[in-house]
Amino acid sequence: MSDSPLQCRSCGGREVEEILNLGLQPLANNLLRPDDLAAPEPRFPLRLEVCRSCWLLQISELVPPEELFSEYLYFSSNSDQMLRHAKEAAERYLREFELGPESLVAEVASNDGYLLKNFQAAGIPCLGIEPAENIAKVTREMGIETLVDFFGARLAKAEAASGRQADLILGNNVFAHAPDTNDFVSGLSHFLKPGGRIVLEFPYAADFIEKGEFDTIYHEHVFYFSLTALGPLFERHGLSIFHCERLPIHGGSLRLFAGHRDDHAENQSVRDLLAEERLKGMDDLEYYRGFAAKVQGLKSELAALLGKLKREGNTIAAYGASAKGSTLLNYFGLGRDTLEFVADRSPHKQGRLTPGTHLPIVSPDELAARKPDYTLLLTWNFADEILDQQQAYRDEGGKFIIPIPAVSIA
Repeated sequence: MSDSPLQCRSCGGREVEEILNLGLQPLANNLLRPDDLAAPEPRFPLRLEVCRSCWLLQISELVPPEELFSEYLYFSSNSDQMLRHAKEAAERYLREFELGPESLVAEVASNDGYLLKNFQAAGIPCLGIEPAENIAKVTREMGIETLVDFFGARLAKAEAASGRQADLILGNNVFAHAPDTNDFVSGLSHFLKPGGRIVLEFPYAADFIEKGEFDTIYHEHVFYFSLTALGPLFERHGLSIFHCERLPIHGGSLRLFAGHRDDHAENQSVRDLLAEERLKGMDDLEYYRGFAAKVQGLKSELAALLGKLKREGNTIAAYGASAKGSTLLNYFGLGRDTLEFVADRSPHKQGRLTPGTHLPIVSPDELAARKPDYTLLLTWNFADEILDQQQAYRDEGGKFIIPIPAVSIA
């Protein structure tokens, strides 16, 4: 593990200031098997900092990507919302970008093919790039060529040297996970065909700060991007951001369109969002300084509610063995004394234990079977989908506690 960067990982600036310290945390996606409890569970410092030169939010300590992504248990296809979101995006890009049989669509962190399969069905050649062998195997079985590797300049230069470049490079919820952000963007530049497009989606720093979404912080998630911070990064590598859109998914995300410098005219959306960020003060330290206090307020409010419910004799479970759930449970100190189990839809997670807190992960059917009075919704970013799926549990009187952006009961 590397120590605090002492300088920004994007611009190299040396004025970085701590915004929030989440203490020692286990790896958020390191779901344990019962036999793993015999050995010590590693924990690593988790601190959020902001660069006062380019205003990029980043965590201070890094865990090697090989420890985080070589085996991965998050399969995007387990979410109906993600499948719909991917299908709608693919249909739009097929319409707007005039892709055809001679095109190449590449996805960085292609996961289980949930997005690329839409292009495959339309007859567009596809390439997945996925570091987790267990997930890449799923995509390959679908007939989609998949490279098991980490994306960056090395891989991109090798592909370009072999004569392969992409007309469209997609990256949904991967950009913020790449620890060397200059290497990642350099890779995009080398791998993109002249006139091609890059489309990236990632949690947006303004929503993250303003809604107190601290549980988005975990060791995989190195950066928290604003447009203010990204413009200079892309320009440094011969790329320009020409369009951006705000999305509600994952508690608030940004969809960014980029290409080689001068290939695409910058439109008003970029100018408007930069102006909005300046108006908010995202280029001023005061904007970030209240974040820790906001998180402490959420912690106190949730602890008070759960304590009251337990004293009244209620049973409480949780839903969603997610990375964000791990951060919340460990930072708030919620374990077996408060929660009975965690339900999760993914069969790859069932039978394992949550990192740090060691709660058993079970099928969602257990909610209806065991009927806890309340269920803490750790995957609050999919609240509408999960509440619909668990209507039978709710009809029997079960209630969900939604912790972010404000503690509420549904």
